[in-house]
Amino acid sequence: MGGRAKLNILKRMSGMALVGLSLSACQTMTPYEAASPLGHITVAFADAAWTGKDVPKDGICKRNGGNGNAPMLALSDVPDGTNAVIVKFSDRSYQPNNNGGHGTIGYWVTPSQGSVTLPSVPETTTTGLPEGTWKEGKVYAGPCSGGRGNIYEADVYAVHKDKTNEKLSRTLATGLIRLGRF
Repeated sequence: MGGRAKLNILKRMSGMALVGLSLSACQTMTPYEAASPLGHITVAFADAAWTGKDVPKDGICKRNGGNGNAPMLALSDVPDGTNAVIVKFSDRSYQPNNNGGHGTIGYWVTPSQGSVTLPSVPETTTTGLPEGTWKEGKVYAGPCSGGRGNIYEADVYAVHKDKTNEKLSRTLATGLIRLGRF
């Protein structure tokens, strides 16, 4: 086989590897093994102060003069079998605080006709969380960029969380909401 033929084979192989990497990068990172097919939930604000444009003062971290409260969220299209919702709060503009860097909170839920409203959680350590919520990862911290215009979002996961064997827990559906800029 000549040098040009080997080069063409290498180019095709590296192209296939890049396609594989691109596809794997598009997959949603879920807290538990994903159900197949993975559903989609609709996420909206249940508090009129939150619009998705600018983070309201109530949501800004205490260090920057706010109250540090997460928004109440209204979920619809919640699949049957969901007993918990996991929310990862992220600063998409600052990589160390992406992927749940502003907290990952769990909520025990009992959806009614495919809908559920999640309560606001305060910026806190582990005390002061509303009943039925828990710290799934980092504790919640409100947007705290100092007003640099960073983009804040929340990834929302409807899950069936097995209380005795985490390996049996499954992510049933995902959703996303833009909290706003600060």
